[in-house]
Amino acid sequence: MKLTSSLPWLSQFAVAVLAVFLTAPVAWAQESTTNAPPGASHTLDGLVAEALEKNPELKFYDAEITAAKAGRKTAGLFANPEVSGGVGQKRVTGGGLSAEGVAWSVSVVQPFEWPGRIGLRKAIANHDIELAHLGYERFRNALAGRVRTLAYGLFAAQEKSAAATEVAERFKALREVLVQRDPAGLTPLLETRVIEATELNAQRKASEAALATQAALLELNQLRGVSPDTRLTISQANLSFRPPPQDRSALITLALTNNFELKVRAVELAQQGFRVDLAKNERFPSISVGPTFSQEKAGNDREHIIGLGISLPLPLWNRNKGSIEAAVARQMQAEVSLNVTEREIQRKVIEAALTYETKLREMAKWRPDSVQHFKEAAEVADRHYRLGAVPISTYVELQKQYLDAVEGLLDTKKEALEAAAQLELLTGLPLPLSQITPTEEKK
Repeated sequence: MKLTSSLPWLSQFAVAVLAVFLTAPVAWAQESTTNAPPGASHTLDGLVAEALEKNPELKFYDAEITAAKAGRKTAGLFANPEVSGGVGQKRVTGGGLSAEGVAWSVSVVQPFEWPGRIGLRKAIANHDIELAHLGYERFRNALAGRVRTLAYGLFAAQEKSAAATEVAERFKALREVLVQRDPAGLTPLLETRVIEATELNAQRKASEAALATQAALLELNQLRGVSPDTRLTISQANLSFRPPPQDRSALITLALTNNFELKVRAVELAQQGFRVDLAKNERFPSISVGPTFSQEKAGNDREHIIGLGISLPLPLWNRNKGSIEAAVARQMQAEVSLNVTEREIQRKVIEAALTYETKLREMAKWRPDSVQHFKEAAEVADRHYRLGAVPISTYVELQKQYLDAVEGLLDTKKEALEAAAQLELLTGLPLPLSQITPTEEKK
């Protein structure tokens, strides 16, 4: 008899302990938000502009451009002149007489590259500069899309966390009221257990949303170049999308023309062609030309020699065949890489377009006020359940459907935004697929 009477108490205690563990992440997130200074409200476009201005990784690409330009200057310079000289002692003997003196010589020669070699090096250096600029622009475009997606993901996580917390608090308040009553019969007891279990699930969803908020905030702050614990709030905004071009061949044509990855591969192929020409040019030696002067003195005799010196290596053992074969092989690899990248970009464009169109069709089935209707229905169900006019099954189902509706709509918009960003990055569309309109806050 004692064991039977203690079971409800043990069950309530276990549920309470489990609820504490499940709500710990939410409590931590709320506490950190409360203790931290309130962050200013930011728009998605404002965060993108801030990231493009302050992202620390942009300095890496700036330095890459500077290094490529410095390499261009070096490629166009002649080799430094070379100075050589020698000194020794001269001794002349003849007719029983001998004389001694100093002999010395000096020469200055200027190495000259084979015609066309410096031009080839300049062309290779120019392509390095072009690759550096392409890398910079590609990173900026990818950064803008990533920040926009992260910012909306942060907004969605905050909205889902607020909705889940709202439902969890509603179940908590109702459970506290029911626990204070003396449940008479099996049905009220089972309804209490249903409410307790649903409360735990709502708390779990709130915990997951809070963790997602923290993860998005940390990465977003990293891309913005600010402290990881900087708090911020995303302003309410209406996210609208426009349909992509229906002609897939037009999208593929845009991608083949504007895609940064293809541009990089094409520049690398052209650059490798110049490397092949340079390797063939290096079969011929460099020529060093310059004046020479020597003086010899022995006794009263002095001898001066002024001339022009020319030197060049004889290409007998090394005809640069190994470098030529390696350069040709690299050119073949660059050509294959370009062809593979073209096919991969075409596949990604079609895949992103299909994903984007699917998400648009999903959102078209939603009414603009669907979430608000579910929220109002959940509130009405809560009031009427307390009055006994709504059964427990209807009450719980409406609360779940409200959370599912919030999550479904926000996740669908986020996935559509990700697909739009991917499609814009792949094709370089002149107009963005997504548009953000600020929502006027209610006074």
